Amino acid sequence: MTSPKLKLKKGDQVIVLTGRDKGTKGEVLKTLASENRVIVQGVNVVTKHQKPTQISPGGITKTELPIHVSNVALVDPKKGEATRVGYKTLKDGKKVRVAKKSGETIG
Repeated sequence: MTSPKLKLKKGDQVIVLTGRDKGTKGEVLKTLASENRVIVQGVNVVTKHQKPTQISPGGITKTELPIHVSNVALVDPKKGEATRVGYKTLKDGKKVRVAKKSGETIG
């Protein structure tokens, strides 16, 4: 079975809709399409206690864990609010992503 296509991409600004980080805005660092999850900067941050290895000194590190895509929404480039993503074909045949609320194209 193929994984469904995510409408969010690396570098997009998103807002968290639910959970302990509700209302937090951040940038998508990585998308995990097979799991329907994204890693957002500053969201779902946990502290990990790591043993020292030959590569890293170890200690307490803070890392972002993945969050489900249904719990985040794209930030509208015009208004700064949560919006859904649609697709539009331009006259030159190029397919672009569009914010549903404002109709603004997403770069």
